[in-house]
Amino acid sequence: MKQVALFSFSLFLLFSSTTLAISPAPAAAPKAPKKTPPTPKATAPSPKPLVPTLPQSPDSSDSVPDDITRILKKARIFSVLIRLLKTTEIMNNINSQLITAKSGGLTILAPDDAAFSSLKAGFLNSLNEGQKIELLQFHILPEYVSSTNFDSLSNPVQTVAGKDPTRLPLNVNALGNSVNISTGVVNATIVGVVYSDNKLAIYRLDKVLLPLDFFVTKAPALAPSLAKAPKAAKENSSAEDQDETNQDQDKSGAVSLINIRGTTLMSLGMVLVVVAMMWT
Repeated sequence: MKQVALFSFSLFLLFSSTTLAISPAPAAAPKAPKKTPPTPKATAPSPKPLVPTLPQSPDSSDSVPDDITRILKKARIFSVLIRLLKTTEIMNNINSQLITAKSGGLTILAPDDAAFSSLKAGFLNSLNEGQKIELLQFHILPEYVSSTNFDSLSNPVQTVAGKDPTRLPLNVNALGNSVNISTGVVNATIVGVVYSDNKLAIYRLDKVLLPLDFFVTKAPALAPSLAKAPKAAKENSSAEDQDETNQDQDKSGAVSLINIRGTTLMSLGMVLVVVAMMWT
């Protein structure tokens, strides 16, 4: 009896182990996909300034944008320009415009003292008050131009003095790190930034921008004597007619004299023939 029970138990164990071996293992749960971190947005590189900032440039945080005198004095290289801006009262106009202007702003192209000293001796003193005002207005653009935006200007560039290409041409050429300005009389270069915010920009120039208007000579008026030219021509024509008449008369007289002499010789010849016949 015990042997039968053991045999039955052994069969049970054998059957159970076979069933466990044959039954497939449960499928593994699918792994969750790895989350890809979001790609950071590429920030556009800020445009490179075409004009470098000068070491002596005043900081915008401790400068007043509506006081051009304070800004230029702090740079210490614009004493001649400051004097001209004050004597012509252009300084007051600029400061007033910066206070009242809500948009647009101003750009000042500021020649330094070395630029003024390179002018011909006595040039500034030779200008009248109106020409000095025009000279300064020629250095002011009625808009704010950042140091990265000179290559977007359209030539000829508008200045406070005007935009007439025959009188006041101002052409800007931005190439690489250099900004050159031509007026038809002089070629200048912007050396660096003196001051810049979103309303006012001041740039240092190595030469004074001389307007072409100062050097264009006007054609002189016609002389009054030219108006009498037809009368003179008439007199000359009458004189020539008189000379031709005299020449004709001279020729006529010469022919008459020849005719008279010919007749006389013929008569003398006939007399000699008659005398010879008588002698024979």
